[in-house]
Amino acid sequence: MTLREIQQPIKERYREDPEQARVTLRATGQTGDGAMACSVDLGRAIYAAGAHQGVGGAGSAACSGDLLLGALAACAQLTCQMVAANMGLEGVGVSVTVEGDLDLRGTLGTPDVPVGFEAIRVSFALTGEIPDDRRERLRERTERYCVVLQTLLAPPAIEATWVVAG
Repeated sequence: MTLREIQQPIKERYREDPEQARVTLRATGQTGDGAMACSVDLGRAIYAAGAHQGVGGAGSAACSGDLLLGALAACAQLTCQMVAANMGLEGVGVSVTVEGDLDLRGTLGTPDVPVGFEAIRVSFALTGEIPDDRRERLRERTERYCVVLQTLLAPPAIEATWVVAG
């Protein structure tokens, strides 16, 4: 069964009832061993996370920046693979590498140093025969439909609430 055949009934269901396409994803962080570690529960998997070594962490688990870049790499990889499959591009291999630059002084509270990534680079390496016009269409569609890339390019409103229990 092709990807197109798998997705067609889903697309039809969403056309008939657009509310079925709306989902809420959830991630929950829980305190780990000490102030520099936690676990992140995605409902289907639990990941260990920790502060980056450059701010005092042990360096034995992914830091939050790693997880953000990993989410972008996974989304870009899967999106490109699915677009290639839907375009009928047989035998095309895809590899995505994501790099991000940040100045850790910002997260340590150094005045006038911004907190967060200064630059993020996404690199796609393709193997196989792809005509130039189809490669451009693959690029355009991959970038358009990559949820994490589009979220970073046009950030949503974020609401933070704080509840003190007990």
